[in-house]
Amino acid sequence: MTSAIRTSGGAQHASILGVGVYRPSRIVTNAEICEHIDSSDEWIRTRSGIVSRRWATPEETVASMSVAAGGKALASAGIQADQVDCVLVSTVSHFSQTPAIATTIASEIGTDGAAAMDISAACAGFCYGVELAQSMVRGGSATYVLVIGVERLSDLTDLKDRSTAFLFGDGAGAVVVGPSEEPGIGPVVWGSDGGAADLIRQKAPWDDALSSGEYPYLVMQGNPVFRWASYAMAKVAEEALERAGVSIADLDAFIPHQANMRITDAMVKALKLPSHVAIARDIAEQGNTSAASIPLAMERMLAAGEVKSGDTALIIGFGAGLVYAAQVIRVP
Repeated sequence: MTSAIRTSGGAQHASILGVGVYRPSRIVTNAEICEHIDSSDEWIRTRSGIVSRRWATPEETVASMSVAAGGKALASAGIQADQVDCVLVSTVSHFSQTPAIATTIASEIGTDGAAAMDISAACAGFCYGVELAQSMVRGGSATYVLVIGVERLSDLTDLKDRSTAFLFGDGAGAVVVGPSEEPGIGPVVWGSDGGAADLIRQKAPWDDALSSGEYPYLVMQGNPVFRWASYAMAKVAEEALERAGVSIADLDAFIPHQANMRITDAMVKALKLPSHVAIARDIAEQGNTSAASIPLAMERMLAAGEVKSGDTALIIGFGAGLVYAAQVIRVP
């Protein structure tokens, strides 16, 4: 006779309980970028909205930035490291295939042997991590999950490529996802379009780079990416609002991946966001930090008083893959 398999159950609801970030110490101006490409501060600002970006020093590693951001997120949530059951780290700039950098980070933060894994979902990686974390909390496999988005994209930036040299930055952002009395994370809308994966990619796989000597910098087809991100992602954002039962009028903040200020403006226009909705524009001083950009932007908005704890925010990430994910959240 076959016995029934026992299943676990968790919290009825999950929320983001705290946020923490790490911004590298080195500020790189547009003037410095223009030392390597034929461009100008005005052209870069007009094309991307970027005034400056943060680049990590050799000492500011993927692991050290993550540990710093994660520690701040735990303090913000009032959670001790040994209460963390799982550490999820989204990054495309940890260059060792194995082991996952999440295991090192979990140990250095001081968790008690927490489960740990990396997520490779580029600029959508943070939203992917939030969805996985809330599923763990509600499913019973974890009580508290630390989600980290971290990048050192300066390592993958071709300073001579006029189309991308000015875009990318470094940094880390982290949140704690845990149980809550009220719903704090809405249903995710996510997906991918692998048929268009060549629009944003590494110039060469690592194995080809080793044999050819050609470094695998990031390359991007700007115009198709702009059209896809500006308009297709607005439809994804609308679906996330609909699935969460939140109207545009009820929204307090819009925190998209900080890809490009023009993309953000196009999405705001397509969504017809009212003037009371606060818009994240962290890219101006941080650059495009891929998986780290949403928590970095969220923290800046909180620090500036543009949003407050409990506000309703729409987050959306999109990038290489082409991958995307969006959900409505309560700001921690």
